[in-house]
Amino acid sequence: MGGLLMSKVVVIGGGWAGCAAAISARKLGAEVKLLERTDMLLGTGLVGGIMRNNGRFTATEEMIAMGATELFEVCDLNSLHTDIEFFGHKHASFYNVSVVEGKVRSLLHKMGIKTIFNMRGKAVTKRGNKIISVSLDDGTEINGDTYVDATGTAGPMNNCKTLGNGCVMCIYRCPTFGGRISISEKAGVSEYFTQREDGTNGAFSGSCKIVKESLAVDIQEKLEQAGLCIIPVTPELQKENVLSMKACQQYARKEYQENIVLINCGHAKMMSPYYPLSVLRMVPGFESARYADPLAGGVGNSIRLSQIAEIEPTMLAKGVENLFCAGEKAGPFVGHTEAIVTGTLAGFNGVKLSEKEKLLTFPTSLAVGEGISYTLNEGKSEGKKCTFSGSSLFENLQEKNLYTTEKDKIVQRVKKEKLDNVFNHKIMMT
Repeated sequence: MGGLLMSKVVVIGGGWAGCAAAISARKLGAEVKLLERTDMLLGTGLVGGIMRNNGRFTATEEMIAMGATELFEVCDLNSLHTDIEFFGHKHASFYNVSVVEGKVRSLLHKMGIKTIFNMRGKAVTKRGNKIISVSLDDGTEINGDTYVDATGTAGPMNNCKTLGNGCVMCIYRCPTFGGRISISEKAGVSEYFTQREDGTNGAFSGSCKIVKESLAVDIQEKLEQAGLCIIPVTPELQKENVLSMKACQQYARKEYQENIVLINCGHAKMMSPYYPLSVLRMVPGFESARYADPLAGGVGNSIRLSQIAEIEPTMLAKGVENLFCAGEKAGPFVGHTEAIVTGTLAGFNGVKLSEKEKLLTFPTSLAVGEGISYTLNEGKSEGKKCTFSGSSLFENLQEKNLYTTEKDKIVQRVKKEKLDNVFNHKIMMT
């Protein structure tokens, strides 16, 4: 790094993407401030839990080979089950949503990343096409050299009301902490929505959490032992439209309509959008079922993919000189792995820009590079929801022979591009 002064990077949004951006920037020696509007990190990661399934395995190992190890290691070390196979998915890991946030918070603290909770970035001050500062809910001005918008695309409440079934009290907790505010929009970046098959903007979050103890004992035991439980559903009780409404299109298979698929990631995660509670409780073993997230999961789920920024493959926002985007804010990327990939690149390039060095673009010879390229082109133009683990993106990776579980092959692929350990800059832990 050529600069004499420490670069200052401000990350807005503490989900997987924001945490990845903060870590990546900090490892390059930047002074990093991470703003999170709630009292916990990880956003949907607090109720997600699935890693390494299908093409996410390849993407994960590519990132590890490039030196972005920290968050993947946290997930691996806190997985309740590994190498699980279910409808359309292979070699999946389920991390424990109940403990992972504390592990990530501790990691950021040890790395010297300053995290500001219970505070939203509410407005920006610009000079020309460059952001000078972000103002917070309490009026504090936060200055940086570069900024990363990782605020996501879920909610706020007015979107869930007009595009969904209203606020269903999900993990975003907008009534308590205020709705998401898009820094990209405040900075004047053009944004767009994905669309459902009926032309409606946005997409429903893809799953619900059920309190495990509210299920029949045999279901609880199967989840604890195998990590997975599949319960057939009679035709009259099957959830309609389950295949098209979800943000996570890797589950757009008839098996997810004909069965209730549960996985164990702390809670029992039901791999379909909301089921009316009165109907769910008619399924044997679910007579006393209770939703853990969203609390009104019998009515609906949150609405996502409603405000996506126009960006370059480097994650730089179009039209603003020093703003990067990550996670769903950067494109119709769906998933924790996808968030970590884009966040890592955004934080890295944020420091490179402030140091006046060349920005990194992942080559399309890597699954992560092809994934970003595909999502920003076909995904956007055709309104597709993209993920390494399914849908048209995973099919594309397979067609181009980019999907593999051979770790040695992945390492050699990264070395061939001269990107091995590119993110592996060591800093002193506090």
